[in-house]
Amino acid sequence: MVSFLRPFLAVILLSSAACGGGNDSKETAPAPAATVANPVDAATAGGLKGSIKLEGTPPPSQTINRRSDQYCEQLGEAKTQNFVATGGGLQNVFVYVKDGLGEMKFPVPTIPVVLDQKGCTYVPRVFGIQAGQPLEILNSDETLHNIHAQPMNNREFNRGQALKGLKYTHVFTTAEVMVPFNCDVHNWMNAWVGVLNHPFYAVSGQDGTFGIQNLPPGTYTIEAWHEKLGTQTQMVTIGPKETKELSFTFKL
Repeated sequence: MVSFLRPFLAVILLSSAACGGGNDSKETAPAPAATVANPVDAATAGGLKGSIKLEGTPPPSQTINRRSDQYCEQLGEAKTQNFVATGGGLQNVFVYVKDGLGEMKFPVPTIPVVLDQKGCTYVPRVFGIQAGQPLEILNSDETLHNIHAQPMNNREFNRGQALKGLKYTHVFTTAEVMVPFNCDVHNWMNAWVGVLNHPFYAVSGQDGTFGIQNLPPGTYTIEAWHEKLGTQTQMVTIGPKETKELSFTFKL
């Protein structure tokens, strides 16, 4: 534990416990859903691949003032990550099937998705998860963090993690795109999760590309979401064993 945090630690732990925080590693999970067979026929499944482009010049990244926490400051200079664009490709865009799956139900993975607090930032910044799938929140830093989720349709939570290595597992029960996270200790820390009832989502990579696999044949509404530039949608029809290409362009 970093020495300058010790005078405040007891107070913070007590206050976080009083508002639903604390250091227990796992919340009470909802009753497990009935086992669901995968309705997708691998013999006819198709997919999507594509790219996210940024048209225009993004505002320059700003240096983050992290002097409020000596541990974070000593890690070196950090820049804002609102726009990450390389060669015209836009990173951290959440792409998912918004409509077209009808009443199909899909198995829920039991392997957790991990959201790490590392280098005084959330890693990853944008990610997806299925409703009912565990989200493991980890503190990899030697300083106090907290994870404050502020959903509209799911239960809000605000959890303190004062020690390196602490983990907390949360389960979202309802689909919601997107759920924002922030750290009340470090106001520059932000992340977003897309909670879905199916596994058909992706996040654009450093070059702006994305891919969604194992989609059953059908006609779908595909939505692309960016934290500053909003959303775009396109319709696409996928035939048996067909992979379609889509391109989204966000403009500044």
